[in-house]
This record gives sequence, C-alpha cells and structure tokens, in this order.
Amino acid sequence: MTTNDQHFFSPRYWPTWAGLGILYFISLLPYAMQIKLGKSTGNLMYRLFKKRRHITEVNIRLCFPQITPAEQQRLVRNIFQNNAIGMFETSMSWWQSDQFLSMPVTLKGKQYLDDALSHNKGVILLGAHFSTLDMGGRLLARFYNVNAMYRKHNNPLMDFVIKREREKHLAHTIERKNLRGVLKALRKNEIVWYAPDQDFGLKHSVYAPFFNVPAATITATSRLVKLNNSPILMFTHHRCPDNSGYELELFPIIEGFPSGDDTRDATRINQELEKGILKDPGQYMWVHRRFKTHPEGKNFVYRH
Repeated sequence: MTTNDQHFFSPRYWPTWAGLGILYFISLLPYAMQIKLGKSTGNLMYRLFKKRRHITEVNIRLCFPQITPAEQQRLVRNIFQNNAIGMFETSMSWWQSDQFLSMPVTLKGKQYLDDALSHNKGVILLGAHFSTLDMGGRLLARFYNVNAMYRKHNNPLMDFVIKREREKHLAHTIERKNLRGVLKALRKNEIVWYAPDQDFGLKHSVYAPFFNVPAATITATSRLVKLNNSPILMFTHHRCPDNSGYELELFPIIEGFPSGDDTRDATRINQELEKGILKDPGQYMWVHRRFKTHPEGKNFVYRH
C-alpha cells in the first residue's frame, strides 16, 4: 500500500479491515473445514437476511415455476450456502498458494477457446456471477492469461483490495466503462472476461427473456464484440457436487453474433447464460435483484 492510500487506515475503514482480517484467517483453515463452515454460515444468513432471502425466493419462483414450492425453498437455502462458501472461496483465491489450492481442476471445451484465439481478434469470454467467481478466475489463469472487466466497488478500500488481489493472477482488471482498455486488449489478441447478467436499468438495456421472465438486459455485449469483431463464447466455473475440486467449462463460439437486432442479441446472450446456470442453479448468485427494472415500476416483482 502506497503513501497515497494511507487514508485507508482512518476509522471509517476499520470495519472493512476487520471483515477482511476475519476472511484472511478463515482462508488459512483446511479446505474441507472452510466448505463446512461456509455451509453453516449460509444457513445462518438464510435465517437472518430476510430481505435477501425474499429477493432470492422471488427469483427462484419466477425462474423455476416447474418445481414444487418445497423444492424451491430447498434451492433457496442451497443458494445461501453456496454464496457463503463463495466468500471463503474468494478469500482462498486471493490469499492462498497454488499448493494450498491443489484440488483437482477439470477444464472442458478448451478447444473452443483455442479456436477463438486462432482468429487473432481477441476473445470476449462471456461470464456470469456464479458463487465461485473469483475462484473460477484464479483457476482459469492456470491455463490462459485473462483480463477481467469489473464494476468499481462503492467502498474504496474494497475496490483497492479486489483489484490488487485479482491482478496477482489475472493479466489486468478493466473497469467496465473503459472501452479503450478493452479494445487495447482485444487488438493484442487477449481474452476479456465479461459478465452481463445484472440489471443496470433501461438506459442501455432492452427487455429480453431470462428463464422466460422479461429482464432488463444490457446491450453492451454487442458493442464489445463489434470493437474488434471478436468471437464470443460462454465460460462457466463450478465446485464439484462432492466438493472434491472444480470444473471449468468453455462452450462453442456464439455464431452470428451480433445480429444487428439488440433484443435478439440480448435474448441470445441470456440463453447462453441460462445454459451455464442450469449446470448447478444453486451456485448462481440469485440474491441479486435481477428483475428490479419492471414496466410497472422499480422492484415491482419484489414488493410482495
């Protein structure tokens, strides 16, 4: 930390330092113990965080109407467990050595990314907010140099830590509004990892179905691909069901994208995201208000 960042030691950041310290010491525990502790923490969060639980329940009810209410509730609890485990996985990915992270890692579909890179146009790697987000990036970095786009954190200290720790393993982090940085990476035939699965309002979005529910979906994905006529393909990362390791998967290049129709393109992107999420719905961050933008008013679907 440089002298310019000494203000991070002011009292306003003490709670953040305390939280980071707790996560750091938890990251030193054996992996199996962290998974078990994460599950217990998730059960506690499920009971205490009623607002987030409500948001998650609404999302699951809308997106998985085909399963019974009891199955929906079990999935919601599983989501909280995985999100808590994901916090500890994030701290492991930031602060632990490769020797510590020695669990088996499988990379499926490597040929698709190799094919995309052979075009010499750079690659847009389509991602989503899975609970294993930072762990997935750390593990993918074993195979490829990756640039990750991100949204600046509201807490300056957290933003500093996230950027610093991610860049220990990733090539660069690129703030999502920095199109010049994205273009520079693509022109060097580099990979840019990008997750367009959150609701940023309608200003730069269109309504497109997400699990058959109209969702405000950003159109920036089409613009990113157009920057350098780069191929785009889906990337997923999940902890194995028995907690024995991780599976990373790359999907085939999305052909005919962009089409010139923003709604059609947004729909196509959401379909790709759905394929990745359905590999294990419990490991997706359903705690976010994915449908907060609504024709009837902001947060309409979450009011009841």
